[in-house]
Amino acid sequence: MSLASNFFSISLLVLVLSSCTEPTQPLFNGKDLSGWHVDVPAKDSLKDAPSSFIVREGNLVSLGEPRGHLITDKIYKNYRLNIEYRFTKEPGNCGILVHASTPRALYGMFPKSMEVQMEHENAGDFWCIQMDITTEDMILRRGPKNEWGVVEGKARRIKNLTEGSEHALGEWNSMTIECFEDKIKVWVNGDFVNYGYNADETSGQIAIQAEGTEVVFKTLDLTSISKLTD
Repeated sequence: MSLASNFFSISLLVLVLSSCTEPTQPLFNGKDLSGWHVDVPAKDSLKDAPSSFIVREGNLVSLGEPRGHLITDKIYKNYRLNIEYRFTKEPGNCGILVHASTPRALYGMFPKSMEVQMEHENAGDFWCIQMDITTEDMILRRGPKNEWGVVEGKARRIKNLTEGSEHALGEWNSMTIECFEDKIKVWVNGDFVNYGYNADETSGQIAIQAEGTEVVFKTLDLTSISKLTD
């Protein structure tokens, strides 16, 4: 094969591979909250309540209070979400909600969704919010079956698979969430920490919580996928 033919073949292969790769879409532009809207119940009665979500030094910040959610305007299906986050001041709580829909469906606060927990030392847990999912070892990880449920007072937490996957408080953590059809997979700092299937919902909005503690996000990138990572 001539040098020119070899070069053409390599170029064609690169072009084919490139065409098979879905582009990554940043959900946060580093400047403002375009593409998102806020649902903070306290603002119903206190119109001058402080903002729960701000942009600081090019990062998205959940201030923790007043409590509520930052929700994408768009609905997403079959995607990989890559996140970088850290707790800045003290250990606390936050979460990413996938397949979000009906607002304030639980406790007058949380939209119907599946929460992927970010709470310090519990990152990767599932919390069922008016929708359910199945995992392996459900009784071990969720408790007695007669207590399971998706509403107030029921066992909605499904524990993750690992211990010690998070970095030290104040350091950046990475989280990857893959949602494909009725399946959800989660990694924290490269560790595979949760997998669920038979989810009640397969698409919806994505939401970030303000749940009492300041959390900074520097990456929120979404890529469409045609299958889950093996």
